[in-house]
Amino acid sequence: MDHWAEYRKKLCTSAEAVRLVKDGDWVDYCQTCSFPTALDAALAARRDELHDVKIRGSITMRPAQVVEQDPEHRAFTYHAWHCSALDRSYIDRGLAYHIPMLFRDNGVYYSRGYAPVNVAMVTVTPMDDDGYFNYGLSNCCMQELLDCADKIILEVNASMPTVYGTAGDHIHISQVTHVVEADTPIAVVPSREPDEIDRRIASVIFPFLYDGVTLQLGIGGMPNALGALIADSDLKDLGMHTELMSDGYLDLYAAGKITNRRKMLDRGKGIFSICSGSRELYDFLDGNRDILSAPIRYTNDPQVIRQLDHFVSINGCISCDLYGQVCSETVGTRHISGTGGQLDFAAGAFEAEHGQAFLAMASTFVDRQGVRHSRILPRFCDGDVITTPRAQVMNIVTEYGVARLPGLPTWQRAEQIISIAHPDFREELIAAAQAQKIWRRSNKR
Repeated sequence: MDHWAEYRKKLCTSAEAVRLVKDGDWVDYCQTCSFPTALDAALAARRDELHDVKIRGSITMRPAQVVEQDPEHRAFTYHAWHCSALDRSYIDRGLAYHIPMLFRDNGVYYSRGYAPVNVAMVTVTPMDDDGYFNYGLSNCCMQELLDCADKIILEVNASMPTVYGTAGDHIHISQVTHVVEADTPIAVVPSREPDEIDRRIASVIFPFLYDGVTLQLGIGGMPNALGALIADSDLKDLGMHTELMSDGYLDLYAAGKITNRRKMLDRGKGIFSICSGSRELYDFLDGNRDILSAPIRYTNDPQVIRQLDHFVSINGCISCDLYGQVCSETVGTRHISGTGGQLDFAAGAFEAEHGQAFLAMASTFVDRQGVRHSRILPRFCDGDVITTPRAQVMNIVTEYGVARLPGLPTWQRAEQIISIAHPDFREELIAAAQAQKIWRRSNKR
């Protein structure tokens, strides 16, 4: 069959393509760099003729026009599986809503019908001569999403890199309803420079690393600071197995630190599921056969992670309490991010033979009035969402050290956690622990 003839038959403008959307539909943009910029703008232009259209995205990297052009939700309601800073600002202003989930189960919501998709709109690479489009930077739950979609519109973008996958990395022209072409550059995310606290936290974690470990790093200043320490160290033959690939990994590849040679699983291959970062990172991934994308059901499955014997997971969190519960999603009832893969990797690292999981945060923060607050709380009571339950937390890290929690009774947990609190708050935390009956009289002060 002439795949290019079929392509030309299905090719149309974005305005023509979004005519598929009807009142009451669920529309899905998938995640991060799959965001369909031209189709989003074209759909937003229909705000005066549509009603009750629900849209899903995740880690939105550029302004969603269905939100920007319809702030009163007259036509569209936007939802995020996991929040970028932009998604967070939308939720803060009542312009969007969060959908709670465990990242490893994201595809299941589609395949089991919990998340219906009437129209899928996603960005892909240009078609090859065999009729296939590559998913590029977003493997994630793309296959499950498209498999359950009633109609599929592809936004073809030449700036999307081709990324080979372990599975679920392409779709054929025969499965597509419409194709549109766009030339907007794929969105990039500036890398946050580490501050002094980030560097101090990184220096606390660094001694726990050794040759041959496989790394899962979150994003932000602290992972970047840790990456700089690793790049300047004698560590070698590190591996990569992560849900989200960011520029921190690019620096480690450039320094020759990641080889993936010692991995017990997917030896010789770096594995990720979604990617957001710089254009340099995207160019590095384009056609790179040493790095593979994989479905989130694989990268985040604890039973997969446990096969990586020397696995180290490092992620950020917002706060913890004296019981060892960790919140990474909200400040009180204000939504910040989402569960994401934190619990997935905490569980997988615990099951790995020599696995370690670190949840890191600055010990304090300063509010808008200039008042300093402890991120270590006596207990959660203001609506904070527990992301990682105390039974799954291995290590909590601040700039003052590491609290290692497995196997400890409540009084030892309280002692360990207070030891990494800011000194200005330790006495009041001790008093709270005593009132909560988790402070032993012989504990050190």
